[in-house]
Amino acid sequence: MTLTERVEKSKALASSWGQLEVIVPGDDVFEEFREEVACRLPPAHVAQLIKRNPVQARSEIRLTCEEVVEDCPWFTRGDDGGRPLIERYLDSIFGLGPLGPLIADESITEVMVNGYASLYFEREGKLERARSAFSSDEQVRALIDRILAPLGRRVDESSPMVNARLSQGHRVNAIIPPLALDGPALTIRKFRSKVLSLDEMERMGSFDVSIKKLMIWAVLRRCNIAVSGGTGSGKTTLLNALSCVISPGERIITIEDSAELRFFEHPHVVRLEARPRNAEGLGEVSIRDLVINSLRMRPDRIVVGECRGVEALDMLQAMNTGHDGSLTTLHANSPSEVVSRLTTMVRYGADLPVSVIESQVASAIDLVIQTSREPGGKRRVTDIVGFELDEKTGRCRAHPYYAWDMVRRVGTWVDIPLWVDDLAYLGIAEEKEVEEWKDLLLPAA
Repeated sequence: MTLTERVEKSKALASSWGQLEVIVPGDDVFEEFREEVACRLPPAHVAQLIKRNPVQARSEIRLTCEEVVEDCPWFTRGDDGGRPLIERYLDSIFGLGPLGPLIADESITEVMVNGYASLYFEREGKLERARSAFSSDEQVRALIDRILAPLGRRVDESSPMVNARLSQGHRVNAIIPPLALDGPALTIRKFRSKVLSLDEMERMGSFDVSIKKLMIWAVLRRCNIAVSGGTGSGKTTLLNALSCVISPGERIITIEDSAELRFFEHPHVVRLEARPRNAEGLGEVSIRDLVINSLRMRPDRIVVGECRGVEALDMLQAMNTGHDGSLTTLHANSPSEVVSRLTTMVRYGADLPVSVIESQVASAIDLVIQTSREPGGKRRVTDIVGFELDEKTGRCRAHPYYAWDMVRRVGTWVDIPLWVDDLAYLGIAEEKEVEEWKDLLLPAA
């Protein structure tokens, strides 16, 4: 129903029954309300007001909204005076707008704006299109500016890409024209306010109890662990769950490009976050700088959120020089690819022979846990391997322990890490418990 039709219908109802039609302010009503406000207060003028004086702009916009409600009473719902519409409109200008409900929804893990008219979100690994979107590219740009302003960052034609973080810790990437051809694109990777535990991940079907037990033992034994996988495969979620097993008596140093790890329960955590260069190209503090600095901070455990560059060399050296129990994540499509990825990253920062680097990898990393996202959206542990050095070739190779068959949908244990036999001696597990676990996995061994 158009505005003109609403006016005529409201007048007819008013003359017949002495009252106006009560309209539920849904998306269609809100769009009409927004159009009416825009006719009286053009978006370009609103942008200038906000840039000049945000407080005055909010006051003037609210006043205009109240005038619209007064002049167009069909927007009124009961005795609320149009307040829900006004607050929703103000939120679209000064808050997160259509993203607000999506950010507040705990079941949503990612929000994607592909130009003003296209808004998608991810829930349980599946993409869905949102019913509401933005009204213009200018509104998306204004939202990006509001996110970046408190961080001292900006995005413009000279610097059209930016990574940032919301106050809740959610990771934000924005890219605007001329690089984004269909309008400004905004991607927000959300992180749960509550950390998933290994028990909860087991109940969700990410792995079974035998894998959970091995991972717990590996953390308690201070094995160096790398969680590898593709984008969105659940690497950070699993790393966070593993970190929850660390004894409260240990000092943890976390190093991240964008703070994503959550340590709500552990009493002794120092969180470090890299800093990009500013608009003048100065002030950058890299992951590698933080890894080097963390070695002087008396760490019991070093947790690198994601190893993606030259910091790989310093991380491997730390693992090989007494900083056992370190954890990190890597982008890799398979455990065997982890070796080549690490070798490439190390060579970015040091011209070392491949054999030397692979020797470092074999001695540094005790366990690689591969994660994957299935077509249906479920995240699962698909491989567990160790590394060993081939004495004949001098190359590092993966030694498989566990593999998940995606077709048959069954997991198979092919071997057990040698360090499992030390658990009883170290007091981490009872000898009987270890033997029962081994017999369950490899009954023929």
